[in-house]
Amino acid sequence: MSRPLSILLLVLILASCGGGYKAPPSNLDNACSILSQRPEYKRAFRAVERRYGVPAHVQMAVIYQESRYRSDARTPYRYVLGVIPMGRQSSAYGYSQALDGTWDEYRRSTGNQRAKRDKMRDAADFMGWYMTRSSQRNGIALTDARNQYLAYHEGHTGYARGSHQSKSWLLRVADDVERRSYMYRAQLASCY
Repeated sequence: MSRPLSILLLVLILASCGGGYKAPPSNLDNACSILSQRPEYKRAFRAVERRYGVPAHVQMAVIYQESRYRSDARTPYRYVLGVIPMGRQSSAYGYSQALDGTWDEYRRSTGNQRAKRDKMRDAADFMGWYMTRSSQRNGIALTDARNQYLAYHEGHTGYARGSHQSKSWLLRVADDVERRSYMYRAQLASCY
């Protein structure tokens, strides 16, 4: 076999081995399917329930909306004149789409300096930490997926100011998060 052909074959073999696990679980409309495909998610959600009191169905619905369970999710690029890339819309990254500054605050506050946004255990813990603060600062019940999502999207101060009230698209998305949360809660009753 020639050297270029051998190199090509090696590259194809190596390429076929990597990257598959970053793919989200199949059937994101079924909470039980998600947890059976990714048992580490179940452990992460349970740990957050124990530590912060945020139910798994609320965590799962917000993660679905933020990243569709993609560990490497990022915001789209911004373009000038429609063709020149000017960076991403924000620094949001990972399952939870946490912004750089908020993620740094979480790591300082919890002492978890090794936390990574593309690890479900850390992303779920971040979400529990953030939602607990939303509850303390804005009086949002930990079971209220709709308002927790609005505070998550707008920030604690933005939510308190009511910045979401003038964004009809965001209110529709929050309603979708709430519906998905109810759906996941019903499904989890049989497998969680």
